[in-house]
Amino acid sequence: MGQIPTKSIQTPIFLLSLNSTSIFVTELEKGKEKRRKEMKIFNLRFFHKELISSFLILLFTLNVNAQNEKRSITVRYTDAEIIIDGVLDEPVWDSADVTEDFWQFFPSDTILAHDQTSAKMLYSDDMLYVGIHADVNDGKYVVESLRRDFGGASNDNVTMMFDTFNDGSNAFMFGTTPYGVKRDALVSGGGATLNTSWDVKWYAESSMNDEFYTVEIGIPLSSVKYREGETKWNAQVYRWDIGNNEQSAWANVPQNQQLSSLAFSGELDFENPLGKSHTPISIIPYINAISEKSFDLNENNNSFKYGGDAKVAIGNSLNLDITVNPDFSNVEVDNLVTNLTRFEVFLPEKRQFFMDNSDLFSNFGSLRSDARPFFSRRIGLTSDIIGGVRLSGKIGDDWRIGFLNMQTSEDIDNSIASNNNMMFALQKKVFSRSNIGVFFINRETFSDYDFLSDNDKYNRVFGIDYNLASMDNKWSGKFYLHKSIEPDDKKGNFSSQAILTLNTRYLEVTSDWVYVDRDFRADMGFVPRVGYVKSGNSAGLNFYPESGSINTHSLTASTLFYWNPYKDFQETDHTLSLRWRASFKDQSTLTFSLDNNFTYLPSDFDPTRTVGGTPLPAGEDFSYNQATASYASSRAKTFSFDASSTVGEFYNGNIFSASGGVSMRFQPWVLLTLDVNYDGIRLPEPYSDANFWLISPKVDVTFSKSIFWSTLVQYSNQRENLGINSRLQWRYAPLSDLYLVYNDNYSTDGLTPKFRSINLKLTYWLNI
Repeated sequence: MGQIPTKSIQTPIFLLSLNSTSIFVTELEKGKEKRRKEMKIFNLRFFHKELISSFLILLFTLNVNAQNEKRSITVRYTDAEIIIDGVLDEPVWDSADVTEDFWQFFPSDTILAHDQTSAKMLYSDDMLYVGIHADVNDGKYVVESLRRDFGGASNDNVTMMFDTFNDGSNAFMFGTTPYGVKRDALVSGGGATLNTSWDVKWYAESSMNDEFYTVEIGIPLSSVKYREGETKWNAQVYRWDIGNNEQSAWANVPQNQQLSSLAFSGELDFENPLGKSHTPISIIPYINAISEKSFDLNENNNSFKYGGDAKVAIGNSLNLDITVNPDFSNVEVDNLVTNLTRFEVFLPEKRQFFMDNSDLFSNFGSLRSDARPFFSRRIGLTSDIIGGVRLSGKIGDDWRIGFLNMQTSEDIDNSIASNNNMMFALQKKVFSRSNIGVFFINRETFSDYDFLSDNDKYNRVFGIDYNLASMDNKWSGKFYLHKSIEPDDKKGNFSSQAILTLNTRYLEVTSDWVYVDRDFRADMGFVPRVGYVKSGNSAGLNFYPESGSINTHSLTASTLFYWNPYKDFQETDHTLSLRWRASFKDQSTLTFSLDNNFTYLPSDFDPTRTVGGTPLPAGEDFSYNQATASYASSRAKTFSFDASSTVGEFYNGNIFSASGGVSMRFQPWVLLTLDVNYDGIRLPEPYSDANFWLISPKVDVTFSKSIFWSTLVQYSNQRENLGINSRLQWRYAPLSDLYLVYNDNYSTDGLTPKFRSINLKLTYWLNI
């Protein structure tokens, strides 16, 4: 019937980490002179000694796992013709094995789903076929639009994950709504990360009525990677039934885990070994006509660009991506945020070229974006990309390889050098779901520029990461050690982390230690701050009421401290938090939190960013308390909303923040959304006050599954910009598009125009 949750017996390494933490805290409490000496030793020896020793213990810990036999079905071979029309009427479907008896994940995880789902699977020499039958209650369908890559948590859907290399870390995802709308994604981090910017060719059609809907799917075997001769894949099929407040899965998933976790899966047994993948060479050229005007410079520019990408399969497991003169004008604009911190904001990569096996490059470094050595958005940020190559994928059973090399253009007038950007990564699977990776990154100029200092000619980073994931996903974590090299290389230049999480049904505990040297530099990475030791610890309890409207709720206490190891380990920041979160049976959520914050300013800082304003002085420290409440309604309703508010102190003044979003769908053609964020900062004289507004209305119209129009307006007085992005897309052939993109930007002071552009871009996906 079902899969009983995994049981695991492991050495409790987390207790060793907590023991080290308590020793460290005890040392902090000793006399000032002794503390100064101990902390200096800690900076140079203790932290890295603890990091390396814990890393070695974890690396060689014997994992003894006891797990019940997986659910499995046989995928039978067929050479019969199957027409993808959403109706499972071909006689060959009667011979297919069926995935039945889906387990409920929400609101419970111990009973079978009320609205059952089944999936049949067949395969031919070049295609995997899936037939889905999903029961519904009175035709309650929830679908926001007909646009591809829909949100899984806001649309009814059935989603499949295929772990083709059976490593429990990476998978290919394919999902459909009752309307046959598709989404595909690369799954990494054991199911923690879904990269929906990845697209491949596959086919899906559906049929609906008031009692059930069916979906017929054809996935070319050339669209996924696998080993030749393979007979088994790990797989999961799960369903969001939003209108009936239910989530379910073929392989039972504990409620304290993510529904997309690859630790919980069934097994596909292919009737005959899979043959060699006949992946075609894909050529994706583009042409782009551009007209733009800069009102600030009083310049007009009309141009015509062309270029393209190529995808070449090497064996059954490797991808070679090539790009020449790439153009990303059709990529969706970033959602703006109001930044009240002293540091850079992390924004996700959306460019298709960087998607395949992206975790091989981007997952090195801190799990929480303290210091990532590689961040693909750095490439092409200030200048155009001339061209580049990416090689990524599997070599052998347990090894993965990644290589990237891209060249950017120079802009002498703006003092921008041409750079070569290279990264090499090698990863090996260890134990059941863990892995070890090493990498080398090099950013280098090959010309002598008068405007560049010697120290900016190159930057190199190398390191090793150990990613821990137990078979049942109760234990997870990361241990890494990185070093950067520049022309005036210092002895330090290190970045390191030790983080470990225990996640059980009733308890979640995390201990996180990070060290970033003040001379550590990653020009191709994301390092918002340097010169600190961070300690982050949290403990949370989960509760499952037997009655009432609350389905689950949790209480979490957390501490976050930053110290400066170069000033006798002076405390520079801390946040002490207590949070209560409730999830209701109608899928709405409610959260309350209390925070105590401390900030020491190493340099002058004006949180209002007022031109000519008086900054808070360097050397001052501030302690302030805040309270936050937030609520998100059920997405099953035609009209849904979320709201959040923060009140309390802010540095030496006060703050009131309020944000909210509303969504109205006219299913499935139109989705209207409006997001509003307000931050009111009040500081005493002579410092400035501020009223930051961020207002973002959006209209998303899907005329069909191939014609889409969306317009996003973003008003931010912090950025002094009113931006309009309107995009019309016609998918006239599979993964081939015609885009008409209009951008307009105005100053928020008087609404004077700043920059305007219009692009007409044509792309075509050609398989050879």
